[in-house]
Amino acid sequence: MTEKLGRLLVSAQLITEEQLQKALLTQKKEGGRLGTILVKLGSIDEGRLLKFLSQQHSIPPVDLSQYTIDPAVIKLVPPDVVLKYQVIPVKRSGAVLSLAMVDPSDIFAIDDIKFMTGYDVEPMVASEGAVNAALAKYYDSSRQLQTVLKDLETQDEALKIQEEEEEVDVSKLKEAVEDAPVVKLANFILAEAIKKGASDIHIEAYEHKFRVRYRLDGALYEVMSPPMKLKAALTSRLKIMAELDIAERRLPQDGRIKLRLKDKEVDLRVSTLPCLFGEKIVMRILDKSNLTLDLTKLGFEPNALQNFMKAISSPYGMVLVTGPTGSGKTTTLYSALSHINTDDVNIMTAEDPVEYNLMGVNQVQMKEEIGLNFAACLRSFLRQDPDIIMVGEIRDYETAEIGVKAALTGHLVLSTLHTNDAPSTVNRLLNMGIEPFLVASSVILILAQRLARKVCSKCKEEEKIAPEALVKIGFSPADAGKVTCYRGKGCDVCNDTGYKGRVALYEVMPIGDQMRELVLQGASADEIKKQAISLEMRTLRMSGLQKIKEGVTTVEEVVDTTFSD
Repeated sequence: MTEKLGRLLVSAQLITEEQLQKALLTQKKEGGRLGTILVKLGSIDEGRLLKFLSQQHSIPPVDLSQYTIDPAVIKLVPPDVVLKYQVIPVKRSGAVLSLAMVDPSDIFAIDDIKFMTGYDVEPMVASEGAVNAALAKYYDSSRQLQTVLKDLETQDEALKIQEEEEEVDVSKLKEAVEDAPVVKLANFILAEAIKKGASDIHIEAYEHKFRVRYRLDGALYEVMSPPMKLKAALTSRLKIMAELDIAERRLPQDGRIKLRLKDKEVDLRVSTLPCLFGEKIVMRILDKSNLTLDLTKLGFEPNALQNFMKAISSPYGMVLVTGPTGSGKTTTLYSALSHINTDDVNIMTAEDPVEYNLMGVNQVQMKEEIGLNFAACLRSFLRQDPDIIMVGEIRDYETAEIGVKAALTGHLVLSTLHTNDAPSTVNRLLNMGIEPFLVASSVILILAQRLARKVCSKCKEEEKIAPEALVKIGFSPADAGKVTCYRGKGCDVCNDTGYKGRVALYEVMPIGDQMRELVLQGASADEIKKQAISLEMRTLRMSGLQKIKEGVTTVEEVVDTTFSD
C-alpha cells in the first residue's frame, strides 16, 4: 500500500519523486504511515490527500471534528481493535456500521469488524490526525491503558513473582512494584477513578480473572481486567502507597493514600482483605472538592430543612442521622457542623475514620487497638468543655448512654445509627437498653436518608409510564395523571448510564410532645410512623415521589432505594 500510494501521488503530480524518496527514508527510520509523513514534511496538504484517497477508493471522506459520535456506537468496537486498525465507528444505520478509516483498503480490518459486530461495514476515509484526535476523545482511558499494558509485556521477567501464598520473596516483590509499568498502572487506576468522579475503587482477584471496578453514583462498573501476572505486583504497589505491610497477606489491613492531582488534594482510605485467590483492595476516595457542605443543596424539601435547621440550632439535645453504609450520613453531619461552626462554640468529634478535615472542629480518630473507642472518647470530651459533640456512630449501649446523658446535661449531640427509617430508630435505642424516658427526654430529631441517582441533564428525555403503575408506587390518582417522568438515554457525559450525580432523599421526624408520649408508652415503630405522618412528616418514599415530580430522578431509582409506605 505504501509504495502504491506514493507512486499514485507522483503520477497524479501531487508530490515529486524527490519528496516521495525523502518520505520513504523518514518512514524507514521512524516508522509510521506514508500519507501522514508526507503531510508532516509539508509535501502535501492533508485535505488534498484525503480528497485523493476518497477518489481512489470511491469512498466518501469524513470530517470527524464535525461529528458527535453516540457512545452506544463507540461501544460496538473494542478499544484494542480501533487502536490496532486506526479506525473509528462513526454511526450505525440499521444493519450498516459506518467506519472512518485511515487505510480504507485494509480488508482485514473491515472483515474483522464485520465479524465482531455482526454489522455490514461501510468504510469512510479520514486523516490519521483526525482519527487520532477521535481516539483520544472517545477512547482516551482505553488508549492509555493499552500503552501501559504494552509496556508491561516487555517487563515479563521482572513480574514473575512467587505466586504461592506461603512463600513471598519480599525483595523480589519490592523490585517488581518499583518497575515503571506497575507504577504507571497503579497511578492510572487512581487518576482515572478521580477523573470519572468514582467514590470507590475495587481491585479483586479471582481464580482466572483479575479485575478493577469503580463505584460511580452508587453503582459498580468493571473498567478493566489487567493480566493475572500483575496481581501480586499491583496489590503490593498500592499497599506500599498506603504504607501497609506487603509481606502480610493473611490479615486485613487499613491505610491511607494522599494524592495531589493537578491543584486538588485527594485522600484515599485503603482497606485490604485476604480472599481465596489473593487480596481484595477497596479504596474510598475522599475528594474535598466534591464535598457539598451547603445544607440547601443536599436535597432537603423546605419543611424538612426548616425542622432540621431548628434541631441543630438547639442549645442541647440529640439529633440522630440514620441510614445504611454509603447513604451520605457523613456528608449531612459535616454540613450540619459547618452550619453551626462559629467562633463562640467548641465542637468536638469522635470519628472512625475521620473522612474530611474541618477547620475549627476538634476531630479525634478512633484507635480501638489502644482502647480509644467512642465511649472512652465521649467521656474525655465531657471534660473538654464542649458545646457540640459529634459521635461517628452509636454502636453499643455504653456509647448510647453517655451520648444521651451528654444531651441531657446541656450539650448538642449529633450521631448516626444503622436503621431503615426514622421511626424504627426509637426502637433501636430501646433495644440497646436505653430507658424510654431517657430517649423521650434527649432525642429532639431523627433523620433517615438514602441516596438516589439523578437523571443525566444532557441526555434527559421524557418517559411514558402508565398512571396505574404510578399509583402503585404511591402517587395519588390525581397526581399520577399529571406527573411527567424522565429517564436518561445514555451519553458520553454519564458514561452511557443515563444517570449523573446523586441526590439525597430525606425523612425528617422531629420529636415533639405527642411523639414523646408515644415513646414513653413503648409504642411500636408502625404507631410512631403513623403519628409522624399525621404530623406532616414526609417519608423516604414521599421524598422520592417529590424528586420524580421535579424531574430529578427516575421511578426505578425511587423504587430501588425506598420501601412503599
